[in-house]
Amino acid sequence: MIRDAQVLELLIDSVRRFVRTRLVPAESAVAQTDEIPAALVDDMRELGLFGMCIPEEYGGLGLTMEEEVRVTFELAWASPAFRSLIGTNNGIGSQGIIIDGTAAQKEKYLPRLASGELIASFALTEPDSGSDAAALRTRAVREGDSYILNGTKRYITNAPEAGIFTVMARTDPSIKGAAGISAFLVEAGTPGLALGKRDSKMGQKGAHTCDVIFQNCRVPAEQLIGGKEGAGFKTAMKVLDKGRLSIAAVCIGAAERILSDALAFALERQQFGKPIADFQLIQAMLADSKAELYAARSMVLDAARRRDAGENISTEASCCKLFASEMVGRVADRAVQIHGGAGYIAEYAVERFYRDVRLFRIYEGTTQIQKMIILMMTMILISKMKTRTRRTRKTTMMKATAWA
Repeated sequence: MIRDAQVLELLIDSVRRFVRTRLVPAESAVAQTDEIPAALVDDMRELGLFGMCIPEEYGGLGLTMEEEVRVTFELAWASPAFRSLIGTNNGIGSQGIIIDGTAAQKEKYLPRLASGELIASFALTEPDSGSDAAALRTRAVREGDSYILNGTKRYITNAPEAGIFTVMARTDPSIKGAAGISAFLVEAGTPGLALGKRDSKMGQKGAHTCDVIFQNCRVPAEQLIGGKEGAGFKTAMKVLDKGRLSIAAVCIGAAERILSDALAFALERQQFGKPIADFQLIQAMLADSKAELYAARSMVLDAARRRDAGENISTEASCCKLFASEMVGRVADRAVQIHGGAGYIAEYAVERFYRDVRLFRIYEGTTQIQKMIILMMTMILISKMKTRTRRTRKTTMMKATAWA
């Protein structure tokens, strides 16, 4: 599926060098200040990282899914905060426009998102609506050529920096489920849009979230994605399939970094007169981590290729998100154990990564939600197979009767 292997390898090599020489040395400062230096953000813009997945016709790199996850493996070697800043522009913040937006919406926003001039944000989660996204309460009432939005969104990634929000709101209160939800593009600074204080999180310092509050926020009707009411939840689900693969790829990049640090420490740390890497129980933890990491990487590349081929990968995306996010948690836990007391000290990156990766099992759909999706999709598949089997048996019986 790689369109130009040579160009891709050059991009991956450039990202790898940028991550190792510029981002990794800045990790500690970002963790302490909770801010990514403006110079690094400018460098990411110059590399084209804000537009990796935005079509070339709008100024992006137009990477395929497989190309994107391979670049993400390298990018996620550094603190997840760096990838988080560009992640919404390449994923949930732009994909709704790319998939379902009108021509005018694409022309207006995609070039600015690709260049990094605008930071995108995706506002779905609410105080009383998380995993059950179809239960959201934010309302959008049509009034002439505008919609009036009221409601609160919670834990919204990049909201403090965002220039544009993709907002899910209920346009038809008579429909309680997903069918009454529409998607809107709301620009920062729109009267009636306010931000809450930045959340103080367990980890991922430098990646900011906060509440987004709408109080009689008037949004022009032309900002309805696709110009069609009731399609918002479908748009969100299309976007989340891709987002789950992207998060799985981030988990793999982070796990590779954590494992590399753990191995380096095990080769250096001496106990009983020899490196602790010589002890079989340490070796077992390293081997288990490598095996699980390889399995996750293989899953994500396979699912990415299937998506590029046009297949429906909803089940595979959930499998990848489930396995990769749980995997990186186990790898981080083993790495802390290998570091011993040093693993509990902030001087070592493993302590920070241990906290950072915990979030991957929660956002973009919790582990439990992924299991529910996988089970539901599997049951649907089994049901279809049983139906086909019954039809085949019926046809066979009819033919047998005819021959008799």
